[in-house]
Amino acid sequence: MAKKFSSAVPTFDHERKLITAGKGSVCGIDEAGRGPWAGPVVAAAVILNEDSVPIGINDSKLISHKMRDVLFDDILKTSDVGIGIVDVDEIDELNILQATFKAMRLAAEKLNLSPAAALIDGTGKPGLSCYMQTLVKGDRRSLSIAAASIIAKVTRDRLMEDLALRFPHYGWERNKGYGTAAHRAGLEKFGPTPHHRKSFKPIRNLLAQQ
Repeated sequence: MAKKFSSAVPTFDHERKLITAGKGSVCGIDEAGRGPWAGPVVAAAVILNEDSVPIGINDSKLISHKMRDVLFDDILKTSDVGIGIVDVDEIDELNILQATFKAMRLAAEKLNLSPAAALIDGTGKPGLSCYMQTLVKGDRRSLSIAAASIIAKVTRDRLMEDLALRFPHYGWERNKGYGTAAHRAGLEKFGPTPHHRKSFKPIRNLLAQQ
């Protein structure tokens, strides 16, 4: 039977347990953009200051666009934040899982303080030099992971909105590169851009037909 998790907001409990166990500073790591047909994959690593955690942090998918923007700024002001970005060429070369792990490693490396431990959303470990603990649905359980989810999503959303200005036929300002009907229609009419993931089946199939 699948384990169920509470709908309550994330807490600092997992971080505190690692700190109490002598693991030292703890970062949360999450990513945005594993599933889209276009654009980079982005990961963030966040070490929160327990004495000044911004109010309202939660899984980025559960809060409004406006609230994400506010929290993005608040987290940057109060926390140690690293962001890793891996572009489509590396996604196609490495595969999306390995590209995601690389983005996570880059994010952790960009922290000002090297973490002694990392809480990572999901089940996969990206190969960090510090102690790693995975948490399924970690963005709903750990404040640090939830903070990382906000940083990663806002960063990637803004990148896709900028790309949409240069490539206006795919609806990226709305769908952020996911395979919506508007995105598919743009592909069928205008073909793929340099920012499409050629290793993803819908794009690969389209290229094979050309």
